[in-house]
Amino acid sequence: MLFTDRADAGCRLAEALRHLEGEDPVVLGLPRGGVPVAFQVARALHAPLDVIVVRKLGVPYQRELGFGAIGEGGVRVISDDIVRRGRLTESDLASVEHAEAAELARQAERFRAGRQRLPLDARTVIVVDDGVATGATAAAACEVARAQGAARVVLAVPVAPPDAAERLRTALDEFVCLSTPFAFSAVGEWYRDFSQTPDDEVVSLLAQAAEGPEESAGTPEEPAADEDVEQEVAIDAAGVRLTGDLMVPAGAGAVVMFAHGSGSSRHSPRNRLVAAALNDAGLGTLLFDLLTPAEENNRAKVFDIETLAGRLADATGWLRGRTAGPVGYFGASTGAAAALRAAAGSGSGADVGAVVSRGGRPDLAGPHLSGVRAPTLLIVGGNDTMVIELNRAAQTALRCENQLEIVPGATHLFEEPGALQQVADLARDWFLTHLVKQV
Repeated sequence: MLFTDRADAGCRLAEALRHLEGEDPVVLGLPRGGVPVAFQVARALHAPLDVIVVRKLGVPYQRELGFGAIGEGGVRVISDDIVRRGRLTESDLASVEHAEAAELARQAERFRAGRQRLPLDARTVIVVDDGVATGATAAAACEVARAQGAARVVLAVPVAPPDAAERLRTALDEFVCLSTPFAFSAVGEWYRDFSQTPDDEVVSLLAQAAEGPEESAGTPEEPAADEDVEQEVAIDAAGVRLTGDLMVPAGAGAVVMFAHGSGSSRHSPRNRLVAAALNDAGLGTLLFDLLTPAEENNRAKVFDIETLAGRLADATGWLRGRTAGPVGYFGASTGAAAALRAAAGSGSGADVGAVVSRGGRPDLAGPHLSGVRAPTLLIVGGNDTMVIELNRAAQTALRCENQLEIVPGATHLFEEPGALQQVADLARDWFLTHLVKQV
């Protein structure tokens, strides 16, 4: 699993932590990189956010070996075994602890900007980092949270090596990790953007969280004609809770639902670029994930077109109950097959106004292609030769108005300069022609 950045990782991690929402948890981010991840978790769970400032106490002659950790409030977690085997004296302990305590106090004051530390007494605490390598610091943070009064401590990270993950599972109340790749060498290799998180970003995120929770991600009101609506929403589809981002510009006459396939998500920069182009043209968009984070690594789930289409149809019914006007589908990869299958069905997706496929696998909709009535545009990269042939074969099975557009020189992900913008322009024009004219 590859994450776009820490915000993307946090949004995905939040989905795997939904079962804790009813426990009224406190979310604690490990500075610095863990805080942008924790911010998204706290926002999704409507939970308070704070930092957990921990300083490892290293053996004086072998700093990488920790004999304990300290946290705010005078909390000390000491490994008596390492102290004994390292033959450390009280003077050794006091010297190391004094130096680390000064740095701990400085960081806590800097990050919180005068706010008080959140009390943890009798609370469920979710400690969040952007990933773990050995897990030593994260484990120490969990021990500090426990010592500060937490009743239950959960460690949540996007990625960890299998051996560290196994140790942490046995040592904690709960360990939640989205990916445990065997080819692990560093946390940063699992992010497209793993740039350093500056202190100012940590301060800003904590300040935003302290201002109060955002509006609940639930049922949006039908947008007024003279105002934009931009809201995170929760959708129940076939018994699964799906999270999405709804954007309806003022006066929008139609909404396009994005059906993501393998290797994509509602946080994908590619999908967001297309969505922004549609929004600029006055179309609403709903970006949401058909699979939960736990399902994304299951190839059988990724290619289960019937299940994906069923969830899309349920989500379409949800959307129709909250917005007016025609609905279109924008599908990518296996999401394109799900969009066509839903459009050919008898449920809420059956009267969809238009479909666009980007680098999709419409062939996976199989015999249902002939039942699609929505005007369908297939977009494929010129250098994506295998997918071109699959789209041409699917096109022959369609009985609706359809068109195949090939973007010259583009590969499967349309990463070449200007290629994705061509996709956005083609999709915008197709939806404006086939959706807006229905209004």
